[in-house]
Amino acid sequence: MNIPENSNTASPSAHAGADSEWESRYRAGDTPWDKGLPHPALVTWLAASEMVGRILVPGCGSGHDVRAIAEIKKRTVIGMDIAPSAIRAATAFIPVGDENYILGDFLTGDASAYGPFDWIFEHTCFCAIRPERRADYVREAAAALKTGGFLLAVFFMDPENSDPNSPPFASSSSELDQLFLPTFQKIDFKNGIDTYAGRENREHLVLFQKR
Repeated sequence: MNIPENSNTASPSAHAGADSEWESRYRAGDTPWDKGLPHPALVTWLAASEMVGRILVPGCGSGHDVRAIAEIKKRTVIGMDIAPSAIRAATAFIPVGDENYILGDFLTGDASAYGPFDWIFEHTCFCAIRPERRADYVREAAAALKTGGFLLAVFFMDPENSDPNSPPFASSSSELDQLFLPTFQKIDFKNGIDTYAGRENREHLVLFQKR
């Protein structure tokens, strides 16, 4: 399927997965999750491991992770975000490879229209949605991936935010297994990963493969 370059057309359901006023936060510059560079664990992974084919980054924000992946040849990367201002911020950067940004709601099936994908890289989407919607995330990740496709994810086990009623929301290894293992198999799990300053020992890197 052809991807509309730097598409800014909203899905009719683009609001459905929003549990926070992401657009207003981007407009206000209230984006503490944006560290201005890709996740260090992703950079380490890309230096040592394969990630080829078509790749999706849900909740891409300003696109730092997207560009880190797209810099490597033979990788077509799509970043998706629910906030128009995030897409505008991402597209303001000079392209580094074959990357595109799509406005849409991952939780309601918007990504599947552009799939299937070989990989999904997860960093900031899963922890931002309310726990009761995590089954929706797993369903849509499986729908967007090819059989045998991979989900590489940085999960917050002990997030920076101490408010249990607002994101980021913590998750546990047992919860992740319960959610993902019926549809995915777990290929790798790492703790003590490279991360941003202040997040040490608060995140795990997990590699799932769709059955």
